[in-house]
Amino acid sequence: MSVQFQLVMRSGPLSGTVYPLEGELLTLGRDPGNSIHINDAEISRRHARLSLQGGKYVLEDLGSTNGTFVNGQRLGGPYVLRPGDVISFGEQISLVFETVTFDPAATVASPRAAVAPRQAAPVVPPPPMPVAGQVPAGPVPIAAPKKTNPVPILIGVGVLLLICMCAAFLWWVDATYRWCTFFGWLIPAC
Repeated sequence: MSVQFQLVMRSGPLSGTVYPLEGELLTLGRDPGNSIHINDAEISRRHARLSLQGGKYVLEDLGSTNGTFVNGQRLGGPYVLRPGDVISFGEQISLVFETVTFDPAATVASPRAAVAPRQAAPVVPPPPMPVAGQVPAGPVPIAAPKKTNPVPILIGVGVLLLICMCAAFLWWVDATYRWCTFFGWLIPAC
């Protein structure tokens, strides 16, 4: 039994197009010289690379402007693709990574005329990525309470403590009649 891989365009300029993955090194991009050519402004000339390693395809972004996403997460390095992974380029283009298995030794039977062709499952586009300045569709989550800086509070408590100590000292000086002892230089009658 042999396994082959393919990309199926879920949304984009050629929705429904199947790209069979044949070869050990494939490039995706807007430039016609790429193995998989997708002519769209959201795709860079050389956007991404697929390389066959150990029987699995590894996807890498080639420094594209809009980035390469797998299942909604932006690629930061090589990613080993699994069947069903959704690869997105920009906001409008998405491809599904699929495996196709077949047995070259199997007997091929022709379909009967009475059998109707299979209907393709409806394709549901991924939710749009949020854009800066876009108003959220749902309620805004409540943010955690803001942490207060303790430094101004400590300074305020220290100043209040200093004022209380000064008041207590002046009260003690007045209660023990020691004005002349401490403030003789200020009072000429002492």
